[in-house]
Amino acid sequence: MSAVMATTGMTAQSAPQLRYARVLEWGARIGIGVLAVSFLAYLAGWLPAQVAPQDLPRYWSQPVAVYLAQTGTPSGWGWLALLHRGDMLGLAGIAILAGCSAPALLALVPLYLAQRDRAFLALCLLQAAVLVGAASGVVA
Repeated sequence: MSAVMATTGMTAQSAPQLRYARVLEWGARIGIGVLAVSFLAYLAGWLPAQVAPQDLPRYWSQPVAVYLAQTGTPSGWGWLALLHRGDMLGLAGIAILAGCSAPALLALVPLYLAQRDRAFLALCLLQAAVLVGAASGVVA
């Protein structure tokens, strides 16, 4: 554990804890911002939609496979090709929120390298690799 501690309220936080929290906070803020802007763009019609808002009730009760087939929406990472569409842009915000822990873990690497804390360094790298592998579909 780091010798440098910051006091916040009644508990002391280490430098790695603070850095992780700061990076995670910014990732969450960016993700929520992208979600809010994309939702507004979708509802306002500023961007073309894959599925128009007024058509959504028709698909709500459908199984996923039927929804995908009837709307022409790709599965997996195929949504990346449709980021120019208002409803698909919202998925970018969700992806940012879901993935912001990996950059937060990687932000700890320089601290653990400087401290020569090989155990925590290895844990951070392994955990980030598992997260990226799972998101890519390599690790199920």
